[in-house]
Amino acid sequence: MDRENLEGGQIASPLLVRGRADNEGDGGCNGSLGNGVDAMKSDTSSTMVLVLSTCVACCGSYVFGAAVGYSSPAQSGIIDDLGLSVAQYSVFGSILSIGALLAGVMSGKIADLLGRRCTMGFSEIFSVIGWLAIAFSQGAWCLYLGRLSLGYGIGLLSYVVPVYIAEITPRNLRGGFTTVNQLMISCGLSMTYLIGTFISWRALSLIGTIPCVLQLLSLFFTPESPRWLAMVGRWSDCEAALQCLRGKNANISEEVAEIREYTEILQQSSKPTILDLFQRKYVHSLVVGVGLMVLQQLGGVNAIGYYASAIFESAGFPSSIGTIAIAVVQVPMNLLGVLLMDVSGRRPLLMYSAAGTCLASFLIGLSYLLKGFQVWTELTPIMAVVGAVVFRGMFALGMGGIPWVMMSEIFPINMKMLGGSLVTAVNWFGTWIIAYAFNFLMDWSSEGTFFMFAIAGGLTVVFVAKVVPETKGRTLEEIQATMNPIIAT
Repeated sequence: MDRENLEGGQIASPLLVRGRADNEGDGGCNGSLGNGVDAMKSDTSSTMVLVLSTCVACCGSYVFGAAVGYSSPAQSGIIDDLGLSVAQYSVFGSILSIGALLAGVMSGKIADLLGRRCTMGFSEIFSVIGWLAIAFSQGAWCLYLGRLSLGYGIGLLSYVVPVYIAEITPRNLRGGFTTVNQLMISCGLSMTYLIGTFISWRALSLIGTIPCVLQLLSLFFTPESPRWLAMVGRWSDCEAALQCLRGKNANISEEVAEIREYTEILQQSSKPTILDLFQRKYVHSLVVGVGLMVLQQLGGVNAIGYYASAIFESAGFPSSIGTIAIAVVQVPMNLLGVLLMDVSGRRPLLMYSAAGTCLASFLIGLSYLLKGFQVWTELTPIMAVVGAVVFRGMFALGMGGIPWVMMSEIFPINMKMLGGSLVTAVNWFGTWIIAYAFNFLMDWSSEGTFFMFAIAGGLTVVFVAKVVPETKGRTLEEIQATMNPIIAT
């Protein structure tokens, strides 16, 4: 991007002065908020609208976490009540990822067609249907269909929530706000673990509908993404939504001008295809996005997330105590990650997080190895639960949320649909492989399974150190100017 034009003021005249000749509207907020331009710059503080919009979006993240965490506390109840075999329950646990994979393939297209806000509402319809189908199922096929529908809903949410948050927040707050996505995923998973130890699996599924309905209702009062409004040519709505998000007295002229310039440059290009994503100028973004998602899944997070209860039982530790310990630890660690995101940066948190999951997986594998040799038999269950708790805590610190943050940052707006869809699909395909194969891997070699997860964690540290850029404190347009310099000139 030609930064001299921005800094020299050649295109920095505010849209507010241009009037409202474009498509009239409010982008989801009161259009009267677009009148004040005299106070502090737009990227210096958050407003109540920004905070509330992020909270509404993150209701979808809570649904995501609840869906992932559901299969662990519900496992024994579903198997006993419906008479499922281990193989059938493995299908139930993993088919969530199939639905999410299908959604991931088309998530970018849907988000670009409907808008970020409508896509979140669309996804929650599938989520509600899924939860209800599970709650009232009388056999395996109804369970599968409900889990598939729920997976489709959270597959859309896994893409659109971090993208929406990244597009509405100013540069100095984007990392922390986007990481709230992972914080709420952890909250959803933790609450499901906790509640699931006290109530039946059917009641737990009904409770899962509550955040879905809450988000559906709240979206009517939430502004649309200004960058999406700009992408579809609704400039007056873009201006009004941005003013609403930054505050009525904020000066948004520089931010609007930068969005306008970058959007117009991209719109001059031909409509991209999936093959365009593999051009040399996008290769860095593609390698970073896909690489982080592949390594995140190979690290084994969803094996522990989906089957924590079974892991504790096989290690000889009470499953209820173990799942409660995970629930208690991962939320504070995720909160710490949110607080550190825009202080330490993305790369250090990623490396510390991956190193922690590597050591935790090694500890779990070592506990199974010692158990097999009948060595330290009283200590090995404690080693397993400590490893699992440390794994979830260290994963929540960075590896859980930062890959999604970076997915929302590293692709230019014209390639975000294709790039984000591919990255999301890769993530969910990896989730399905791990979720379905985990029980069979454990039958093959419990210690070998977790040693492989440890190797993946070590490779992640090397990958981040060598390939992943730091995006802290930079606008989305500035990130593209350095990652994809060919399209930014």
